[in-house]
Amino acid sequence: MQVLKKKFQSWQDSRATRRSLIFRAGYCLVVSTTLFSCSTPSQTTQQTTQQTAQQTAQQTTQEPASSPTSSGRKVVRIVRSKQLTPLAVLQKQGNLEKRLEPLGFKVEWPEFAAGPQQLEALNAGSLDIASTAESPPVFAQAAGTPLVYLTTTPFNGKTVSLLVSQNSPVKSVADLKGKKIAFQKASIGHYLLVKALEKEGLKLNDVTSVFLAPPDANVAFSQGKVDGWFIWEPFVTRTEQKKIGRELINGGQLRDTGNFYSTSRSFYQAHPDIIKIFFEELQKAEVWSKGNRKEMAQLLAPVTQLDVPTLEKMHSKYDWGLRPITEQVIKKQQEVADMWYSQKLIPKKVNVKDGFLTPEEYAKITPPEVLAKQ
Repeated sequence: MQVLKKKFQSWQDSRATRRSLIFRAGYCLVVSTTLFSCSTPSQTTQQTTQQTAQQTAQQTTQEPASSPTSSGRKVVRIVRSKQLTPLAVLQKQGNLEKRLEPLGFKVEWPEFAAGPQQLEALNAGSLDIASTAESPPVFAQAAGTPLVYLTTTPFNGKTVSLLVSQNSPVKSVADLKGKKIAFQKASIGHYLLVKALEKEGLKLNDVTSVFLAPPDANVAFSQGKVDGWFIWEPFVTRTEQKKIGRELINGGQLRDTGNFYSTSRSFYQAHPDIIKIFFEELQKAEVWSKGNRKEMAQLLAPVTQLDVPTLEKMHSKYDWGLRPITEQVIKKQQEVADMWYSQKLIPKKVNVKDGFLTPEEYAKITPPEVLAKQ
């Protein structure tokens, strides 16, 4: 029996690894075709990108999500919130663990550099619930990922900023023409940079795109190797506090999309009950966070290594509370997909509806108070 268990585990591991490799090949093809033609990343940029890919590969070769542990308990992997949202509160408070323990589930909170890496892990079976902006799911769908959009959030555009160095002569987006701008490929920073440039009559190829995951971009920006960085909280606040950079613009007047929670089609089909409980507890954390901002800052201060007043200021940029999936949300997401296709950054047209559920299916997993916001 022990030999059979080892063989089965080995089969699972090899299967997850093959799925990860296939997805990475497809995903890299999607996001690199046209972008690399308008970018001239330095040797340092190439090295840091390779390091990020290696880190992601290590993450995606873990045992498949929701598989039994040695204790016989099943594992649900939910992305750890680096943006310090109520998802971080949910993790810290431990209420989800209390709900799922009687059902035989253990919760793990893996961390990823950004949305694209999350969806690669989702496709590989090493993440069950992801939280990303609007663009990563489109690129993932273009690469063949059978994901499911679960719910959305307020726009929260002010939490994403285009930073320039403290003493940069750049005064407006128009001044960025010919400059090097760092951002995570297929991220909200990528999306908002396109929109910001269009507002000034410019195109993406009017700047030099430097594709770096947030930790690597942080280093490049701090060392002056790029002229700008489109990034989200808490990187914005930390960079400003260190007087390394200043905000040129934020997404407050640009962003017209919310974030998405998503899962794999297989996990949705196997565990709609777990997803329902997750959203019940997450919505409670959203409501609590909205009404207890000081307490929220106190709760998360040890995690972020930011003081309470700084966290309160940062959290003031957010609007909390889940939003339901509606026809308007689906229509807007299709516009995002069409934009990326028109930019020749994905190889084929994407029908985003392939990733959405029916209203009846959403009603079964979405808290009633969230559905009432339609």
